[in-house]
Amino acid sequence: MTQNLHIVIIEDEAATARNLEYILQEIDPGIEIIKTLQSVAEAIDWFETNDNIYDVIFSDIRLSDGLSFEIFSKTKILKPVIFVTAYNDYAIEAFRNNGIDYVLKPFDREEILRTLLKYNTLIASDVNNELSKTKSLLHELQYATKQYKKSFLIHYCGRLIPVEAAKINWFYTANEIVYAYLADGRQYVVEFTLEQLERELNPSLFFRANRQFIINKTAVDAVEYFFNGRLLLKVHPLPQEQIIVSKAKAMDFRKWLDQ
Repeated sequence: MTQNLHIVIIEDEAATARNLEYILQEIDPGIEIIKTLQSVAEAIDWFETNDNIYDVIFSDIRLSDGLSFEIFSKTKILKPVIFVTAYNDYAIEAFRNNGIDYVLKPFDREEILRTLLKYNTLIASDVNNELSKTKSLLHELQYATKQYKKSFLIHYCGRLIPVEAAKINWFYTANEIVYAYLADGRQYVVEFTLEQLERELNPSLFFRANRQFIINKTAVDAVEYFFNGRLLLKVHPLPQEQIIVSKAKAMDFRKWLDQ
């Protein structure tokens, strides 16, 4: 193994973080875990004042307050990242964010050893050049023509009803069920998760406000300042609970709304 490897872990499940740390140090006792971070907000704050003291990052993707991709879009992280996640549908996004490997949970010693060996290979062959090639390729993939979802075929009362995506004012999830709300107050169950919708919907029109809501830009009536730098959204039709945008996502939301 590479000597004196310094690692940062981004993981909101304490047991998973401890298991990863145990496996890493079992593989190589010389590995040092510099820091374990549990949320997007905590990671952004830490990376802003700590650079060049670590060699590689092991990061989960879905954290308690959002996706870890937010961390890499808001900070200048140049070191390679190994993504460790239970979901296999974020691969392209992961490699756009300095990702050099992608490990699915539940992982084991052999899987972590494999990714460390890959890291060592990249270091030996110039990791910066390798990251540059990867970013260039994925930049082309990202901006290739993408067909966003334009309509939904919804099962309702024994019928199939086509609904234009642009006419859905917001999506809401509760008890693992996702609902689509239209401007006229109608609501339907859709057979997607919010994570799937976030990838399928046009990002210029829809925004993932938080873990429960995806908002159509045309549905936003007003935005109010809330506690601790967060934003309170006023939308139509009016949902039963408040829609709060976190401080970490507030700037991105304002830029999106101002486009």
